[in-house]
Amino acid sequence: MKKILFASAVVLSLLSCSENKSQNDIVEKAAENTESSIPIKRLSKTQDIFNGIYDEKIKNDKEIKKVDEKISLMQEDAHKMQGIYSSVISNSEDYYLIAKNEAKSINDSVLRKEMIKLIEESSDKYYQKIQKIKDLKHKINRNKQSIYSLYAAFKIRKTLPEIEKYQKAHPLKTDSFNQFINKQNQLLEELKKLK
Repeated sequence: MKKILFASAVVLSLLSCSENKSQNDIVEKAAENTESSIPIKRLSKTQDIFNGIYDEKIKNDKEIKKVDEKISLMQEDAHKMQGIYSSVISNSEDYYLIAKNEAKSINDSVLRKEMIKLIEESSDKYYQKIQKIKDLKHKINRNKQSIYSLYAAFKIRKTLPEIEKYQKAHPLKTDSFNQFINKQNQLLEELKKLK
């Protein structure tokens, strides 16, 4: 048994030495032309290929860079605008919720009804007052989403031709794979003959 294993190992190592060169040639052919003059690569760990292509595309275009910066600033400002009055509104809403619960715990039913009515009147006035602000915040949010959608469409239009150029520069040929599979099949046949 040991002799068979030793003989198999010797044959396999001899075969692998002679086949290694031709196998390396196949792998090298499959790997050639994988570099491109088109800068399609991940530029950093945090940037995906889509945004990497876009950043490369606009790198030397001052007009697009200005628009890009405008969009970024607008989105940041929209976030800030939506935050304005948020704490005032949420504190007021919390107050009315807690006050109403406190009023419900009053034992005297007449006083309880009077306090609940007072709270409801005050909260109704307040909600009417802030409704305009809520509507405006909602409008800001809708505009923010529209800007993002149009911006995403713009980026896709700018980058799609680049990925298509990259794909044309790197046609997916199967010759190397077929040659490699043939080499694997040859080795499989040789291994089957070993006993």
